[in-house]
Amino acid sequence: MTIARLLPLLVLLASLANAQAPADRSAAVPKTVVGPNNADLADGAAALKAGDAEDGVRLTQRGLKSATSRRDRVAGYSNLCAGLAMLERFDEALQACNRALELDDGHWRSYSNRALVYLKQERYPEAERDISTGERLSPNSRTLKTLRTMYRDAVDPVSPSIIIDDRRETEADEAGR
Repeated sequence: MTIARLLPLLVLLASLANAQAPADRSAAVPKTVVGPNNADLADGAAALKAGDAEDGVRLTQRGLKSATSRRDRVAGYSNLCAGLAMLERFDEALQACNRALELDDGHWRSYSNRALVYLKQERYPEAERDISTGERLSPNSRTLKTLRTMYRDAVDPVSPSIIIDDRRETEADEAGR
């Protein structure tokens, strides 16, 4: 019998053993936790990814209240920055990004989120600085390449090199005279 077939049986036996365990659990019982350590942060990230900024920000803020690891706090504040930027609450977004970068100044996603906020605020020197820092930390990031393009479009827009003059008369127009 394979492990995959035994797993449901083991889960069932474990739940029965827990149900029959004595009420006094003064001794520590080892356990395995499957899934994210902070469900609110995970659900907040999923909501943001799905485009639901309001719910994503709410869940992320709730998750940050119980975040215990530095990694969770960095990701949480970075996601909060992204969600607040989606809601165009740029000053609050900057505070969240800055908090993430205080905790981990090597977190490229926080630099990319903050660069987007700076672009939206037309603070181009700060945006360029954060994009460059992010590119050094994650040179192959598609997100940063997109931000670099947005930055270039903002500071040095491309003007068309071909001008189409649609006022020229056609042969049909000349025959109708």
